[in-house]
Amino acid sequence: MLRLRSKIPHAAAKTRYTVSFLLIITQLGFCSVYFMFMADNLQQMVEEVHVTSKTCEPRKILVLTPNVDIRFYMLTILPFLILLVFIQNLRVLSIFSTLANITTLGSMALIFQYIMQEIPDPRNLPLMASWKTFLLFFGTAIFTFEGVGMVLPLKNQMKHPQQFSFVLYWGMSLVIVLYICLGTLGYMKFGSNTQASITLNLPNCWLYQSVKLMYSIGIFFTYALQFHVPAEIIIPFVISQVSESWALFADLSVRTALVCLTCVSAILIPRLDLVISLVGSVSSSALALIIPPFLELITFYPEDMNCITIVKDIMISILGLLGCVFGTYQALYELTQPINHSVANSTGVYA
Repeated sequence: MLRLRSKIPHAAAKTRYTVSFLLIITQLGFCSVYFMFMADNLQQMVEEVHVTSKTCEPRKILVLTPNVDIRFYMLTILPFLILLVFIQNLRVLSIFSTLANITTLGSMALIFQYIMQEIPDPRNLPLMASWKTFLLFFGTAIFTFEGVGMVLPLKNQMKHPQQFSFVLYWGMSLVIVLYICLGTLGYMKFGSNTQASITLNLPNCWLYQSVKLMYSIGIFFTYALQFHVPAEIIIPFVISQVSESWALFADLSVRTALVCLTCVSAILIPRLDLVISLVGSVSSSALALIIPPFLELITFYPEDMNCITIVKDIMISILGLLGCVFGTYQALYELTQPINHSVANSTGVYA
């Protein structure tokens, strides 16, 4: 026991650096995904504007060649995001977060309104997908729900931090219900033609083009919140290495470089669905499933832990490790395969 306690300070330092590194990778991965999402929707809106109608008819499956490469749209968004991340105050960012929530909820209401109409007979859908799809689903699900990087910053900025648990539980419950309903109804509506972003399945009419615009605006403002975590980890270290007169320049330079990094990664791998699964499998699973039970074990074992808690922590860590290994392998394997334009998250799939 004494030997274990003597190792804890050293282990704590290593764990702190590991968690910080994974937080940086995860949050920048989120930001990279946001780049792809906004570019996908912007490309579809721009290239279909000449055929957009007032009548909202279901999309027909066509394989078309985009007029402008999606990477051009990513570069178009880049300078606006750089200006956005120059805002450093989390309270100011919370205003943008409120705007993002309003636009997201409004667009989700319209999405639900559409996908609940004329749902085909679900008995024609397969009851179960292949195990390879389940591995990708694991990374996607973890990516969706993992938000540990924003927990402490948001709690610290609350006027009444003691109410954070209540807000967290109700917020997560609402998110779970929305995701389950949207995923289930969306798959029942579009079947195997469901895109990486369900907004790409919406009809080509002005009403649902506005939905894509609102959702993209919401994601645009959310980018700054996700970016806040890696910035708060990296920038203080960089500033400590330069003189005070260069602090502001170093701050803005690092912010610009990090945004450019997320843009470059999105340009190199413009596959929204696979990047989501990869980020979820690699880093989000470690932050959400592997490290927390491991820390609980080394901190409280054996005085304050019963057998049930120990077994629970071990099982959760094993599940996270298996999902991390096999989910990462499957996502990387799919990324090495030639792009099938009938399933890729490009705007050329539907018209």
